[in-house]
Amino acid sequence: MDRRKFLKGSVLLSGLLSLSPSELWSSKKNIAPPETGKAKNIIFLISDGMSLGTLSMADLYSRNILGKESHWLSLYHEKKVSRALMDTASASSVVTDSAAASSAFGGGIRVQNGVLNMGANGQTHFPIWQKYKKAGKKIGCVTTVTITHATPAGFCVNSAKRNAEPQIAEMYAELGIDILMGGGDEFFNPLKREDQKDLYSVYRKKKYQVLKNRDDLKTIKKEDKILGIFNTGALPYSIDKANLSEFENTPSLAEMTGAAIDHMKDHPEGFVLQIEGGKVDWAAHANDIAALIHDQLAFDDAVKKAIDFAEKDGNTLVIITTDHGNANPGIIYGTDATRNFNSISSYQYTNEYILNKIHKDHSAKDIKDWIYEANKLTLSDDEAKHLQSFYNGLEKEEGLYNYKKLPFKLYSEIQKSRNSVGWISMDHSGDYVEVAAYGPGSQLLQPYIKNTDLHYLMLEASPI
Repeated sequence: MDRRKFLKGSVLLSGLLSLSPSELWSSKKNIAPPETGKAKNIIFLISDGMSLGTLSMADLYSRNILGKESHWLSLYHEKKVSRALMDTASASSVVTDSAAASSAFGGGIRVQNGVLNMGANGQTHFPIWQKYKKAGKKIGCVTTVTITHATPAGFCVNSAKRNAEPQIAEMYAELGIDILMGGGDEFFNPLKREDQKDLYSVYRKKKYQVLKNRDDLKTIKKEDKILGIFNTGALPYSIDKANLSEFENTPSLAEMTGAAIDHMKDHPEGFVLQIEGGKVDWAAHANDIAALIHDQLAFDDAVKKAIDFAEKDGNTLVIITTDHGNANPGIIYGTDATRNFNSISSYQYTNEYILNKIHKDHSAKDIKDWIYEANKLTLSDDEAKHLQSFYNGLEKEEGLYNYKKLPFKLYSEIQKSRNSVGWISMDHSGDYVEVAAYGPGSQLLQPYIKNTDLHYLMLEASPI
């Protein structure tokens, strides 16, 4: 439901929109009274790798192009949440990776980058979802990357190596996690695992219903645990999912979130659920503005699912945050900054999809035609030839999640000259990040916290 209409009609091409400060920040609603009492349920939402610029640009895009503010920012405008800045450092660096960051939430202790709830001397820290499982609650994790990836794993397991995903898939089965949804078929499928173990069979023997596509969400049985594996590797980016028919039967993060909540909401002892927008981080690593904005907005839709449930339920603590910044994108000052930024609405696909469609036998003209079709950008001959040089093996780019050495950085620089969005890097950053909390226990959130504080906030809000 749109609570505020900032725009009248379409502004896809206007670029001239301006909103007064009073429009942006005024609210007729009074400040909500502090939440009291204990939480029966916890929903912990993480937009992985979300710098403040990502949150800001997604909200601006939503207002300018979609005609509505983002759900996250509406919680601020309507004064529904407690709010904090969070220090995201790990034990080994002021700049954390996702494993150490999730371990701070999950284990309550800062650990070195690369490990999950393991101290420097091998000591283990009992993950919080295991604590709640032992206390009788249902537990679950939902993500847009592999379900065995660092962020969901940090709430659930101990591992000396975050990349031990085949082993983490086995650990989940032993723990009996009630809901698992995401990607990662290669860690469950005997035809793709090196040891040829059939983990799907293992899970089915443990009374799991295995889901493989969006339609399967409609067949969920209340009496079963759920293993939803919807892709090999991560799920597709949201903008590609929206525009490519091959992904139409892949569930969105909001759809998985709604299904997970529905499955667990009637449990007498309550539930705890982690929701991760994991590909926000991957988009930032690629400096891919369309992928970034659309996956952040997909995460925002999951936020709405959680808040809508919590408002009706009255016994659910919702925490909304990120684990760290990444690439610190932002809009650059200039006369045409608004118009340039709004031009992103013409982008049809991720940079990953676009660059994968270019081959070494393509001419400069072929490249120019394809880029115009995909992004409505008119390249110069020099820009097209520079892109072409990567496919002729003359240049290469490194980068996390850039397995094919695609020219992400070069293409983002070409886009920047047209969309006014700049990036400081292609990797994580150590900036403080946003935290919002709604529901019983939200009053415990202090204005400035460390990432480990959220572990203890949950335990105080919903004691074991």
